[in-house]
Amino acid sequence: MPDALADLLPGLIAFRRDIHSHPELGFQEHRTAGLVAAALREIGLEVHEGIGGTGVVGVLRAGSSDRTIGLRADMDALPIQEATGLPHASTRDGVFHGCGHDGHTTMLLGAARHLARTRQFDGTVNFIFQPAEEGLGGAREMVKDGLFDRFPCQRIFALHNWPDLPAHHVATRPGPIMAAADKFEIVVKGKGGHAAMPHVTPDAILAASEMVGQLNTIIARRIPPMATAVLSVTRIAGGHAHNVIPAAVTLGGTVRSFDPVIQDRIEAALRQVVEGVGLAHGVTVDVTYDRYYPATINDADAAAAALDVAMKVVPHAFTAPEPAFTSEDFAFMLQATKGAYLWLGQGAEHGESACGSPLHHPHYDFNDAIIPTGIRLHAGLVEAHLSA
Repeated sequence: MPDALADLLPGLIAFRRDIHSHPELGFQEHRTAGLVAAALREIGLEVHEGIGGTGVVGVLRAGSSDRTIGLRADMDALPIQEATGLPHASTRDGVFHGCGHDGHTTMLLGAARHLARTRQFDGTVNFIFQPAEEGLGGAREMVKDGLFDRFPCQRIFALHNWPDLPAHHVATRPGPIMAAADKFEIVVKGKGGHAAMPHVTPDAILAASEMVGQLNTIIARRIPPMATAVLSVTRIAGGHAHNVIPAAVTLGGTVRSFDPVIQDRIEAALRQVVEGVGLAHGVTVDVTYDRYYPATINDADAAAAALDVAMKVVPHAFTAPEPAFTSEDFAFMLQATKGAYLWLGQGAEHGESACGSPLHHPHYDFNDAIIPTGIRLHAGLVEAHLSA
């Protein structure tokens, strides 16, 4: 750990574990946002609150250049019961920082503190603390609230801890890095009746069962073999008694893809499949299809610049060979301005077993050992883009 960061680390770890103990769900991050805003003011930044709901932006200027850069961290927790048993475990039942956003917030705050005292750049840095990344579109709301009109960013970057990578390793890639996330709900409606007389009762369960099988052929048979996508049916519900054919059955699931053309084709195929099966079984079908997050698409030049910085500050940085099928609402910011998303390995080398758990797992915990690495990455991105 560099001497320049040694004095910051104890306070940052304490901050991270405090917000881990007091997690808040999307658009409810009032305590977290308040702590972030107070910390930014303490180090002399210009602070703006309430952007896109509970978002916070801190602005730091140095020199006279009109160049700008944005750095983003997410603040929200997940609706999961924590099971780590750690001293700093969540104090709120059913709410838990199971994705490491507490660590992301802490690393960006540490970068603000570091850059505020070194100021080895010429231009403006916008530190963006975003609410509601976990499925609620906080990035979209910040953009709609004028984020980039009020705080222009020629480039924007974000880090996400990545347990699949060794600690302090970094990966990114040009183009798609995270998938578009769609969700669907299909309500199959018969009329209900006695199980002993199925010939007079359109069978919603039989129709829904056939739909599950047919939906799982879409990727294999309705999109080009070179395209990459996933369709998963994750929920089926209907019926309440052994001798009653239910009047309705509900299916739910998700689609992940990287190309809007393929996304269109999958949605169209899904609707065709369920309508055809419904017609064959004499049931009606209602489909709700929600494209809630677009694919996260890195600008090629920004990704290359980020990788160049990473190679100078971490032991191993590389171009990721393929994107991940998980989703990320930083995608909305990358639709509005050029930038890149990076994965920062957190591994499990330092021996806390919780840190070896995957994201969104009840035993997950952020690895505090990578906080200095995250700060160096953030600072390196700023100093490279806003070179004095």
